[in-house]
Amino acid sequence: MQIVKEKKALVEELRRGLAGYSAGQLLSNFLESFQGRIVLASSMAAEDQVLTDMICKTHPQTRIITLDTGRLPQETYDVIEATQKHYGVKIKVLFPDYKQVEKMIDEHGPNLFFQSVQNRKLCCHIRKIEPLKRATEGMAVWICGLRKAQSVTRTELEPIAWDEQFGLIKLSPLLDWTIEQVWDYIRQNNVPCNSLHDKGYPSIGCTPCTRAVRQGQGIRDGRWWWEAPEQKECGLHWNSQGDKQ
Repeated sequence: MQIVKEKKALVEELRRGLAGYSAGQLLSNFLESFQGRIVLASSMAAEDQVLTDMICKTHPQTRIITLDTGRLPQETYDVIEATQKHYGVKIKVLFPDYKQVEKMIDEHGPNLFFQSVQNRKLCCHIRKIEPLKRATEGMAVWICGLRKAQSVTRTELEPIAWDEQFGLIKLSPLLDWTIEQVWDYIRQNNVPCNSLHDKGYPSIGCTPCTRAVRQGQGIRDGRWWWEAPEQKECGLHWNSQGDKQ
């Protein structure tokens, strides 16, 4: 408990010391301060690709990981490969424990996520959370591409937060960026992106749980579209008070 208190105190110190920093300045400071103990967890989303570009330009040795849930669209695999070739880096692909997946499907069926929010979160837990926990052991900082404008569940997040679930600092440099800023950066820097973005998919997850959105719909309305907006989190992200989202 004492170690956790000390780390939470460090988060508050970092917030005060880095207040007003731009996304690039914030990221650069953390990459320098936590070399070897910092990891980018990328879903290959547009925001994550912006962060990958920033990181590879200054600290290409930084560990980058992504989750292969076993149900991703082909376009996501394509952008993983394109990103590795473009930057000359290796992205570590994480997989769920096949025994856990097999047991889950045996008990609930392959389409369990449509049956209830509880079942859907179980699927996300086994396919996403457990692999990420294993991959972040020993790390101090987890970089992610969250933005407040993405969802009602993310409006209260902080750029620098303590993540209770994973026991490390979570850094969200793009938290206050608009979607226009994201795409301006991508175009100006020739950043590789998922081709599904051009087909009406602003947010991309597993194939069964993602669909294109209509004009006027929210960024994440195509994710778990059968659920209420406040339920649309896979469980990877907690708010700054440590409450699960």
